[in-house]
Amino acid sequence: MVNATIDTIDRGVLETDLNYFIEGNTLATHDEPNPDTDYVEVPVPGFVIDHPEGLILWDTGSHYDARNGHWPEEIVQAFYPADAHEHRLDDDLEKAGYSIEEIDYVFQSHLHVDHAGGLEFFDGTDTPIFVHEEELKFAYYSAKSGEGSSSYVLGDFDHDLNWKVLHRDRETHFEDVEFIHLPGHTPGMTGSMIHLDDTTVILAGDEIYQSENYTDEIPLGAGLLWSQRHWFRSLKLLKELERRHGATVVYGHDADQFEEVKNGWGQ
Repeated sequence: MVNATIDTIDRGVLETDLNYFIEGNTLATHDEPNPDTDYVEVPVPGFVIDHPEGLILWDTGSHYDARNGHWPEEIVQAFYPADAHEHRLDDDLEKAGYSIEEIDYVFQSHLHVDHAGGLEFFDGTDTPIFVHEEELKFAYYSAKSGEGSSSYVLGDFDHDLNWKVLHRDRETHFEDVEFIHLPGHTPGMTGSMIHLDDTTVILAGDEIYQSENYTDEIPLGAGLLWSQRHWFRSLKLLKELERRHGATVVYGHDADQFEEVKNGWGQ
């Protein structure tokens, strides 16, 4: 157990069709061939882990110019970043009592547009940026080739960054903070398990979007799954870790849970 705290950082919202997040959320039937979809607003959270070994920023959120050409228009239309222009990373950190200069480490769960948009603030610095090898490879492959996934923007991560590449399924680089490879959503999706003095928190990122993905084991929408087989395997690992450690599992974009975890842990 480590004497650390976790602050939740509000990085804005996305507006989207819930079918992207929950497979088959809205399906037509014979008697209702054109049902209304659930068009919802979901949070984009970040976290700051105030650890004895330094401040760790967990994900950097959407780019503040997402709607003004930084994101491809197809991504803007699918995952509308309604207030991205109001959520520069440096401003959001300041609201939470931190500054870019105070951040000692950055952890990227993956490099999709709504998670890696603040990396530019660490361009040219020696701040270590943790990311899984499989994620870094797939992100560059996707952005450079047009294959893979359209959810990567080269301008998010193609900077002069001090990459610290994770290679194994489970790695510990800070006391009682374990990085856990959770492939499925992307090849290199990685979460974190933090053993605080009074509780264990698992930041699952986009392995889990909404509570239905976790409690009912409904996969993400097919367009957001690199591999359903890997996703189910990662889900089972999360549930085993939750059971073994009595952990709180934190989802990637669940509005109800975001309200519950706004105040963070260990404060």
